[in-house]
Order: sequence, then structure tokens, then C-alpha cells
Amino acid sequence: MTDSAERSAPRRREPDRPGDDDPGPGRRIGIDVGSVRIGIASCDPGCVLATPVETVARAKSRGAEPTDVARVAALVAEYEAVEIVIGLPRTLRGESGSAVKAAESFARILAKHVDGVPIRMADERLTTVTATRALRDSGVRAKSQRSVIDQAAAVAILQGWLDERSSRLGAGTITHHSTTPSEQHGRDPEVGE
Repeated sequence: MTDSAERSAPRRREPDRPGDDDPGPGRRIGIDVGSVRIGIASCDPGCVLATPVETVARAKSRGAEPTDVARVAALVAEYEAVEIVIGLPRTLRGESGSAVKAAESFARILAKHVDGVPIRMADERLTTVTATRALRDSGVRAKSQRSVIDQAAAVAILQGWLDERSSRLGAGTITHHSTTPSEQHGRDPEVGE
């Protein structure tokens, strides 16, 4: 392959999968990065069910601390998240485009604000389409409820991660640390941890 062909070929960034670096039980935050809004979801400390949290407007300027990143970092701290799962919006052929670059850029900036919390990039193909269809089928109009769609997409991203994690834990392919988020912060574990 020539240098010019290598430069023009779409880059294929493989999504992360739950693995041996699993931080153990605790809340996760799921993120659907869009060009206008960011959908946020979280899960219970037992990692069973993802639920919507909120929709954050994308910052128009990329100053020293963008407001969208600051809000997401505040949610990560508020929920005492042990892991962040950001959707990697690859094409159906598995190729990367501008949406992948935006998600990766957001992840890099967020990493500077959530010291020590691992950030994973999970395959999110069709989550927005699936969320839109499910909401439409339940009577929610897509145009008037775009922020709800972003949250539903974040739920789908996180729930997919949790389901795969659960399967891999059950199969014994993941081992994790036995400390809870509270223990990691020097407190007694809370109920459900």
C-alpha cells in the first residue's frame, strides 16, 4: 500500500470490551457523544441496570474547561463512578469517521478531569436508531424529545457493556478487584455495594 493510500484509508479503532482490568462492582457512567448534545446514563452499584441521567448541551467553545466536560466530570464524581463507557460510533462496516473522532476527542479531554477513572470506548452502532425506534413505538415523538433520545442511546451503550460484562463474569473470563467504591475512598461500604 502506498503512503497516500494509507493516509486516505479509514482508520479502524477497535472498541474496548469488558476485561481483566475491570474495576469491580460500582456505578458506571454511559455517554453518548453527539454534535449538539451528550446523553448520560448510569447504573446501579451491582451493574445490573442502566438508567437515564440527563442530557448535557455540547459546549460551543473549546476553552480551557468546556462546560460540557465540566458537567460530565461533575456527574462522574457525584455518582462515584468506577468506570466510564463512551459510545464509539463506527460505521456499519466498522470504519471510523468524524463522529468517532469527536467521541475520542471528548474522551481525551474528559480523562484530564476524572483522574483515575478508566474510560472505555464501546461499540455503539445503531444505538440512536434503536433508541429512537423504541421511543417512537412507546408514543414519544422524536422531534420534540431529542434530549430523551440521547439519554436512551446512552442507556443502550451502557446496558450493552453491563450485559457483556455480566456474561464474561459468569463465564469466568473477568476477574476484578474486591474493593467497593466506598472502600477505595476510605469509607465503609454502602448498602448494595
